[in-house]
Amino acid sequence: MQTLFDMAQGFLDLGATVILPVVIFILGIFFRQKISKAFRSGLTIGVAFVGIFLVVDLLVENLGPAAQGMVEQLGVSLNVIDIGWPASASISWASTIAVFIIPLGLLVNVVMLLTKTTKTMNVDIWNYWHYAFTAAMVYVVSESIIQSLIAAALFQIVCLKVADWTAPMVADYYEMPGVSVATGSTISYAPGIFIVKLLQKIPFVKDWNADPDSIQKRFGIFGESIFIGLALGAGIGILAGYSTGEVIEIGMAMAAVMVLMPRMVKILMEGLTPVSESARAWLNKRFGDREIYIGLDAAVLLGNPSVISTALILVPITVALAVILPGNSLLPFGDLATIPFIVAFIVGAARGNIVHSVVTGAIMIALTLYIATDVAPVFTEMAGQADFNMPDGATQISSIDQGGNLVNWVIYRFFELFN
Repeated sequence: MQTLFDMAQGFLDLGATVILPVVIFILGIFFRQKISKAFRSGLTIGVAFVGIFLVVDLLVENLGPAAQGMVEQLGVSLNVIDIGWPASASISWASTIAVFIIPLGLLVNVVMLLTKTTKTMNVDIWNYWHYAFTAAMVYVVSESIIQSLIAAALFQIVCLKVADWTAPMVADYYEMPGVSVATGSTISYAPGIFIVKLLQKIPFVKDWNADPDSIQKRFGIFGESIFIGLALGAGIGILAGYSTGEVIEIGMAMAAVMVLMPRMVKILMEGLTPVSESARAWLNKRFGDREIYIGLDAAVLLGNPSVISTALILVPITVALAVILPGNSLLPFGDLATIPFIVAFIVGAARGNIVHSVVTGAIMIALTLYIATDVAPVFTEMAGQADFNMPDGATQISSIDQGGNLVNWVIYRFFELFN
């Protein structure tokens, strides 16, 4: 068992930039692509994800210190520290139950595809850590492997069903036909779609139009995404109390994110399209005219300027909400750079309307802060079992990403009733 765990952990440690190309190559061969074509598709997708994560790292490296600066400016003192998704993922994979998650995840997906209860073939194995997190949380309160695996399977089923539901929007708005997103942090914010639809029916509010095209028409060249990134980045720098040079530096970094991310996503689609076409042809030949989606990391949706713009505006709003919301104990930090991932479905539903996306995102983030605060004790206990080194001065830890995940919270609370 330990050998199996070490092998699985070694594979996961390679990261998405290696795991996804390998999986895409294997799928290409399975769907009768030539070896050279399958290899090129996998390699192209790997290169695209290297580029995407380099841009994400640029975002993280700049937003993290800026968020800390904003917190210091406000003099906030909250006792639950947001450790961010990388630390949350490492805690998940270090749990007792983690060794079973990848085989279970693959089995559940295959069974659902065969029974036609999902259209999503999720190749984003790295993000199975969300399932592992739910399993680990339930294991803390139940000490039952069976209950933990059932919890993980339930989380995955919800992810796949939401991915199916949102795939038409991904195809229409994000122009990615044949792609769905089953990333656990993103699907948690899918209820925000209903809030967007409500806003779109309220008189006067529904007319608040602030999508990139409208902004560019009004402001001309200064409405382009590169200038929006510069302005929003500089604004965050000012709120963080940065010097003039530092304000310009973070503004340039956010302008770069706005320009580079869409280009990386285009490279990704170049590699994915041949595999999607081969998969569709293979499945249609055997199962008739059946629609199948390739499930990918939510990072593929970050190429849209409205997603990044919405997220940058929500960074200071999130810090402000943490300060003013009664009963919140979470100090936002590690996952502030994850906001683009969690608002992607909201932005798609709003068709890029930044005003509607920000209002909806703020409502969902307020809920997230309360959930993350609520699960902090069990989150901290999980970290202790995984020998996680607590941040200096922290009494409890949690995260906006999975700690504040609505689906995870509902499943965890359900199993807690029986233990």
